[in-house]
Amino acid sequence: MQAKIYFGSSEATKESLSQRLSPFNGKVVSQAPICNVQDVLQALSIAQNATKEAKRSTLAQRCAWLLDVAQKLRENKEDIAQTITDEVGKPISFSRIEVERAIETVTLSAETMRTMHGETINTDAMPSGRKSIAYFTREPAGVVVAITPFNFPLNLVAHKLAPALVAGNTVVLKPTPEAPLTAYKFAKLFIESEYAIKDALSVVYGDAEVGSALITSDIPRVISFTGSVPVGNIITKNAGIKKVSLELGGNAATYIDKTADLNHAATKCAIGAFVNSGQVCISLQRIYVNSEIYDTFAQMMAEATKKLVVGSPYEDDTFMGPLIDEDAVLRASSWIQNAIDEGARSLLKVKSDGKLFYPCVMADVTDEMKIVCEEVFAPIVSLIKVDDFTTARKKMNNSPYGLQFSVFTNDLTLVKRAIDELDAGGIVINDMPTLRFDIQPYGGVKLSGVGREGPRFAIEEMTEIKSVIIN
Repeated sequence: MQAKIYFGSSEATKESLSQRLSPFNGKVVSQAPICNVQDVLQALSIAQNATKEAKRSTLAQRCAWLLDVAQKLRENKEDIAQTITDEVGKPISFSRIEVERAIETVTLSAETMRTMHGETINTDAMPSGRKSIAYFTREPAGVVVAITPFNFPLNLVAHKLAPALVAGNTVVLKPTPEAPLTAYKFAKLFIESEYAIKDALSVVYGDAEVGSALITSDIPRVISFTGSVPVGNIITKNAGIKKVSLELGGNAATYIDKTADLNHAATKCAIGAFVNSGQVCISLQRIYVNSEIYDTFAQMMAEATKKLVVGSPYEDDTFMGPLIDEDAVLRASSWIQNAIDEGARSLLKVKSDGKLFYPCVMADVTDEMKIVCEEVFAPIVSLIKVDDFTTARKKMNNSPYGLQFSVFTNDLTLVKRAIDELDAGGIVINDMPTLRFDIQPYGGVKLSGVGREGPRFAIEEMTEIKSVIIN
């Protein structure tokens, strides 16, 4: 990566650089300019000046733009997948999947925008009304600030850039400091496309100072953030009068009913708990198991977990690579030890090797333990014995988070109850709560966030409705 920062289609050389070290082997894998408040103001000004051209652009041009980016992503799939693995330690097979998902997200955003439209309104529907021509349209909101995390450094950027740009907005992107090169390569595809709208996309690098300057400015009309609850709180308190979309933390849970296919449930739960080393907002963290099948399921869960390959993220068969940094390893280790000190037990050997942290299945966990109450964001899952779904539902809902939950059962009545009674943005039946399709509305309730992602739903968040009456 060259020592440059993109401001729209222009480049400003920076002397000061930060280096990104591989979480797997400690080697320098990328570098990025260190931006300051002045850089942010310049990027926002460029984005603001570009809004008129973006709004004048045709939908045909914007869709062609996105489809061109999707094609370039496809052509550069292996290089970008390798970059993801270099920067965040994601196993290469999952990095390739992430590139494929990003291609779909960009493509779907273009296809969705082609069919989004306003509606006519029957203004004579009530006695106080009268006949007229009335309708509403959707217009771009203006400047969108997009702030993205490390765990999906490509696809979560795609979920913000593609809907925002195809709707006719301009964007200032602040990607995660852990994956600057991934974002750089992706942004270049947009900026250098033959269909690009001049200066519609800028990228700034940095952390708290840069983020604060972005969200407190009066220029952006939309803030789209994916990250932690504490930062989400800061954004909410400081953003001012803007549209704010927050995809925050989670504490995903599932219930294993006695009617469930236990082998299927154990296999899915092992994947859901440990994919991406547990560093996913919807990683399965709490498993409530009916007491009649608790011991059987616990053994099956342990056996399914043993089959997962932990090691070099560059090997095709690796399921789990390293955690993102040493602090994550230390936090996971301390939480496990605290739980053991409070009476829990690990069904597998607690083991780490550098930043490689092996999956941990905890049994005899109680509701008060930190590994149940708070978001772990590490490869740790807890088994809790319950008498029935009613008890499980109360425990699942007794959380400040509500992103995604699931239930494993073959009881149709229980399925209907789960959909009605669980407090979460998404409910999954007979699969892990970690399941997400990029086409679906995605987001949570309570501290898990505000607003929804998924191309159609993000476009709605990033546009304004204009009402029209013609007499």
